[in-house]
Amino acid sequence: MKSHLIFIGAPGSGKGTQASKFVAGKGFKHISTGDLLRAEILKKSALGLEVKMVMDEGKLVSDELVIRLLQANIDLAASQYIFDGYPRNLAQAQTLDKEVLKGGPSISVYFEIDMTKLVERLTNRRTCGNCGAIYNLISKKPKITGTCDQCGSTNLIQRADDKEEVIKNRLQVFQDTVSPVLKYYQDLGRLLKVDAEKFPDEIFNMISSKV
Repeated sequence: MKSHLIFIGAPGSGKGTQASKFVAGKGFKHISTGDLLRAEILKKSALGLEVKMVMDEGKLVSDELVIRLLQANIDLAASQYIFDGYPRNLAQAQTLDKEVLKGGPSISVYFEIDMTKLVERLTNRRTCGNCGAIYNLISKKPKITGTCDQCGSTNLIQRADDKEEVIKNRLQVFQDTVSPVLKYYQDLGRLLKVDAEKFPDEIFNMISSKV
C-alpha cells in the first residue's frame, strides 16, 4: 500500500509548491482543511451548516469537527493524499493517525529552513493586486521593476500577513507547537526532514524516493 504524505513546515517553507508538484506529477490529492471547510459550507451539508454556525459565532472549529470533515471527504483506499498544514499539534497528530489514517501508511515531511532566511523570504514577497501572481524581490523579481509579468499591472503589494512583525509572531507560534509533533513522528520512524532551501525539483525527488 502506498504512503500518504503529511507536510509540516513554517509558513513560506515551500509546502504548497511541493503539494502542487505531487498533485500534478504523482496524482496525489491535496487536503487543506481550510479549503474543505469552505467547500462543505458551500455544499450546505449538515456538517457544513454545523461548521458555518461555529465560524459565524467567531469561534475556532474544534478538532472533532475537523476530523469528521476529513472522514467525510477522503477515501484512503482510492487515493493518495497530502495533508498540508495539518496536524498542527500533538493531539491532532495522534487523532489523525487513529481516526482518519487508521493504521494506514504515511510519511511526515518536515520542511527545515533557517527562520532568519524565512523572514527575509516572506517580507520580500509581493503579490499582484490584479491577477494574484506572486513575486519575490530577492529570488523572483518581476522583469520590469514594479510591474506584473503576467498582466502588466503596477499594483504589486505586500500582504498584511507578510509584514515582519506579523511573520515573526506566526513563526513563534509554529515553533512553540511543532517540536512535540516532530518527536511523535520521529519516534514512530515516519519522519523525513528535507532542506527547504534546496531547489524545488531536488526536494520533490527526495520525497518521491520515499513514497
